[in-house]
Amino acid sequence: MPYFEGFQLNHFQPVYLVTPLAMEDGEYDNLEYKHSNEDHGMDMDDLLPQVGEFGTYQKLMLWLVCLPACFPCGFGAFNQLFMADVPDHWCNIPELQNFLPEITKNVSIPFEDNGFSRCSRYVVNWSRLIEDSGGTIEGVEVNSSWSIEGCLEGWVYDRSKVVSSIVIDFDLVCDKDIYPTLGLVALNVGGPIGVYTFGRLNDTIGRKKSFFLCLTTLLIGGILTVTAQNFWWWAGSRVVVGLTIPAMYQIPFIISLELVGPNYRSFVTVLTCMFYTVGLMMLSGITYLIRDWVHLGLATSLPFLLYYFYWFWLPESPRWLLAKGRFEEASKILETLARVNQKALPDSFKQQLKRKIMYKPSKSEEEALKKSPGCFELCGTPNMRLKTTLITLNWFANETVYVGLSYYGPSLGSNEHLSFLLSSAVEIPTYLACWLVMDRWGRRWPICTCMLICGACCLATATIPDDAVGITLVLFLVSKSAISASFLIIYPFAGELYPTQLRGVGIGTSAYIAGLGLIIIPFITYLGSEMLILPLIIMGVISILGGLTGLRLPETLHHKLPQTVEEGEAFGRDFNLTDCLRCIPLRPETSVVSSYEDLELTPVKVTPHEETPFEPKMPRRSTMRKLVRQQSTMDTQRGSNGTMQMTYWF
Repeated sequence: MPYFEGFQLNHFQPVYLVTPLAMEDGEYDNLEYKHSNEDHGMDMDDLLPQVGEFGTYQKLMLWLVCLPACFPCGFGAFNQLFMADVPDHWCNIPELQNFLPEITKNVSIPFEDNGFSRCSRYVVNWSRLIEDSGGTIEGVEVNSSWSIEGCLEGWVYDRSKVVSSIVIDFDLVCDKDIYPTLGLVALNVGGPIGVYTFGRLNDTIGRKKSFFLCLTTLLIGGILTVTAQNFWWWAGSRVVVGLTIPAMYQIPFIISLELVGPNYRSFVTVLTCMFYTVGLMMLSGITYLIRDWVHLGLATSLPFLLYYFYWFWLPESPRWLLAKGRFEEASKILETLARVNQKALPDSFKQQLKRKIMYKPSKSEEEALKKSPGCFELCGTPNMRLKTTLITLNWFANETVYVGLSYYGPSLGSNEHLSFLLSSAVEIPTYLACWLVMDRWGRRWPICTCMLICGACCLATATIPDDAVGITLVLFLVSKSAISASFLIIYPFAGELYPTQLRGVGIGTSAYIAGLGLIIIPFITYLGSEMLILPLIIMGVISILGGLTGLRLPETLHHKLPQTVEEGEAFGRDFNLTDCLRCIPLRPETSVVSSYEDLELTPVKVTPHEETPFEPKMPRRSTMRKLVRQQSTMDTQRGSNGTMQMTYWF
């Protein structure tokens, strides 16, 4: 699971903080408005059931183009964990270079509680001592009263496990041991800047051009990384790479969502999450085979040059083209989609849609569009203020702990590559479990229970012996799996708690504030260099606090979602202790089939014989059919022209 990303499970989509683009006079001509009940112009959600919601065309795009496009994001986000491996090291003494390193360490390096010192050495005249002992160092007797000084002439590195890293090449140890942590901070600083920049480009120049511009930026950052001659050059290159994370993942993902029908967006999102995790598992294998940090940087960036061939196959989003008034280009893509799916594109589609998009809004409608609720309404009333605070705190705890555990995984266990592989693999059953559980047991108790389990496992590491590395790894994997589950649930849960009028700005604000924790996370993991379990204890406390505060939030399963700010203030206002302790949500007398309700989305009838990748030739169980094809009614945030927007997304 990408740590910056939003996920859709059982009726939910990734969400964005939408920043309206500045519009010149006359640009409203290309906007689509639901201006009257009489105008029932056809849009993409009306068209796709007729030409195929998830037919052959969408499957080819998904399997051959969009899903493989998930790999660069994970590679760029986590390859530097292995570039900055810290080997065992001790002070270099030029007078003793002709002797075996282990022997020189025994006589020249002070012994401390945890082993030989890494940053100090004895101050003696080694040439005289060697001469007095007959020309050999074996005869030198160590005197604990010798004076001690720092490493003035560099370090000797044990390359038996870490063959090459930036730590070795740039001497990032002792007084510079925090520098690799600053490299992670640099990567995370670039993320919010890049996701906003590429989000604006994605909504203005199109998805296809934005993807290749993002790919080019990633490759430039990768090349700058491997050509770095000093740490600051390397850190600056990581900022460039960070600009593409997670935008590199988002853009093809949005294209996928805009190509398939509403009934398959949940399935596509879960599948995309799994591909991302598979990419992280592939990265663990690559880092195991390639131990040189320069070669690793090349291996995790240059192969993506092949993605430029996608220019000939990756289509522009028809929704975006239609919203921009580029009807001929959109028609060609839709005709190809219909032809590959062995369907027929309705002859009246272009005329109806063009008439709807070219509609000129009145001044009153323009004013109504400008008067949308903002951040003030999130905290303008007591109940909304409480819910906004609790959602943001819970989101902060989830993101901090999830990303912290992802960064900390390689440092646990006896094999960092195996630890990273396992910490990634445990997310896959998490996705499937959340997919099944959320519509049965709700959101509140599953998310809080998972966070409490995560916190308990993290704190349990403080009670086991320091040498029990295996037990620590098991507890870590359980906590990583639990926090992954809660991190998935927070997206739909927050989206359901915020009313429709505030959903975009609410989720965007909470995600932005929670995302500030990304700058803190590397410093938390840095504490593990002195005490291995200390970061786990800190993250355990954060997770437990987040889980306990989340219990105060009202359950949303089986409830009609609030649409207006007033309904949002009323929802959960009468929350009491009985509601807090109730584990299984009650179905209200006037319940809806789904816990989501978006009045802007028209229900779509699905072609009954359409298959999905999980659909074998033999008859399927109805439960699998329901899971794979279920209508996503809490849709991705859109502009007034109907296109999905990606201005901001963690």
